[in-house]
Amino acid sequence: MDHVISGVAKFQRDVFPGKKAAFKKLANGQNPEVLFITCADSRIDPNLVTQTEPGDLFICRNAGNIVPPHSNQTGGMTASIEFAVAGLGVTHIVVCGHTDCGAMKGALNPEKLSSMPHVKEWLGHCRCATEVVKEKFGNLDNDRLDDLTKENVLQQIQHLRTHPSVAAKLATNQIQLHGWVYDIGKGTILCWDSASQTFEEMEQAYAESKVV
Repeated sequence: MDHVISGVAKFQRDVFPGKKAAFKKLANGQNPEVLFITCADSRIDPNLVTQTEPGDLFICRNAGNIVPPHSNQTGGMTASIEFAVAGLGVTHIVVCGHTDCGAMKGALNPEKLSSMPHVKEWLGHCRCATEVVKEKFGNLDNDRLDDLTKENVLQQIQHLRTHPSVAAKLATNQIQLHGWVYDIGKGTILCWDSASQTFEEMEQAYAESKVV
């Protein structure tokens, strides 16, 4: 914890003064372009990976970068998505999974989650992904972790489409959805290309501005 506290002191002393004008502007409101949904994993830093500044991304994080399908029961993700889309007017939504994801390991082996009932229930939102992987490959063992990570991103994007605020913006071409997988060890991003129906390196996937 000491390094966290000293980091705050360093921010106040060395970083904030150089960005004072930007923070003064942000103090009166925000106007992010992107809703960035990713995992709560401590190894993921959306601003570092995308080299963005405070105010650029509206970030939602949880175990497994999950988007529960819309329902009448209010939850933190549902409210945050609605606020980002209907309130802030973001024009892009990124769902970003990552390699070596603990949540995806749990989804592969739910029997090991008996001591974490809330985690097990939460990962029920990944069931579509696990069923698709099982259907495609005939098994659901640990060797399918990368396949499940990718499929989970796609299924969470499908869940996004059930949210009224997102559906309305999609119907009027005011928002675009993006599926990413971040490779922690390589520092690379794979992006879903709807034309080829595969995940491709970012530069190739966005060569023609392809989105989900």
